[in-house]
Amino acid sequence: MRRNGWTLMTLLCVAAALVLSPLTDAPKAWAQDDIAAHKACPYCGMDRHKFAHSRMLITYDNGNEIGFCSMRCAAVDMANSIDSAPVSIQVGDFNTKALIDAESAHWVLGGKKMGVMTKRAKWAFADKADAEAFIKANGGELVDFESAMKAAYTDLYEDNRMIREKRKMKRMKMKQKS
Repeated sequence: MRRNGWTLMTLLCVAAALVLSPLTDAPKAWAQDDIAAHKACPYCGMDRHKFAHSRMLITYDNGNEIGFCSMRCAAVDMANSIDSAPVSIQVGDFNTKALIDAESAHWVLGGKKMGVMTKRAKWAFADKADAEAFIKANGGELVDFESAMKAAYTDLYEDNRMIREKRKMKRMKMKQKS
């Protein structure tokens, strides 16, 4: 009887830990369902978990939900989806990796920290103070969503050229190894 009591107590403690762990385990706070549903970016194939700090999730008015590694790939999709309007655009907060509303985020454009799929970085922050601290440490300028998105479209040609060159060099290195 005592043994069953300890077994039951142990099971209850384990169950409580599993239920409460999302509330207390900070690293899991950003591990949202969007990454499980959209593991890789449909345009570049990059791992959205690895790039959780820059990932984007767009829901269109036709019900399609698509996850991207960065603003660059989201901009490509929005250009290609001209007949669908985004009803929700979310982005990973640079610090917490939690999805936040992209249009109300505080964006940092540029700076010395290398961007994702772009020469000119575009980082989103939920808190303005975090964006300002980032700028102080890394440079860049504080902008709104519209300015960051316009920059993504403006940078697209150069970014595509950069990506092509990197992939060309990678293929050449692979040929040299074989």
